[in-house]
Amino acid sequence: NAGTEADVYISIYGERGDTGSRQLLRSQKAEKFLKGQTDIFTVEAVHLGHLYKIVIGHNGLGSGNGWFLHKVVIKDPVTDLDYTFLCHRWLDQGQDDGKIARELTVTDASTFPGRHELELKREETWAAEKWKFQEGNTLQFYNTLTRGFICMSPNSRVDALGDKKNKYGKVFFIWMY
Repeated sequence: NAGTEADVYISIYGERGDTGSRQLLRSQKAEKFLKGQTDIFTVEAVHLGHLYKIVIGHNGLGSGNGWFLHKVVIKDPVTDLDYTFLCHRWLDQGQDDGKIARELTVTDASTFPGRHELELKREETWAAEKWKFQEGNTLQFYNTLTRGFICMSPNSRVDALGDKKNKYGKVFFIWMY
């Protein structure tokens, strides 16, 4: 009972727009959306650029309309990239959280433009800043709205009263706007 007889719809979102809701009509298989089966559909649309999310769901009609969706893979014929959207959840009013539509974001790191550079920058930043979080250091955040300090002490205690004065002596400031 993991397949569905309901009408399934998908919307594909990319950096240049979206497809709008499209019904998945003709699979390359004789019967579509059966348990354990991989279905292949063709969706014609203008090139959307790099894809970042999809919304997939069904209309909830028909007997046994609940559906367990493993994943969706979209192959872009222009760039020859594969975009993977993992789900591993039910689209069923009587299972899981009762939703029959899911918003899924791309999970394949290689398809996110600049992802590798972003990860390298994150690692560089952490390498430069992690010493502030070593044992014994007190972090002090200044809130410009309350004009007070919020302090995180070495013993994991947080002083969030917003004191107006720096009462911890040598601390590291992180300005929050």
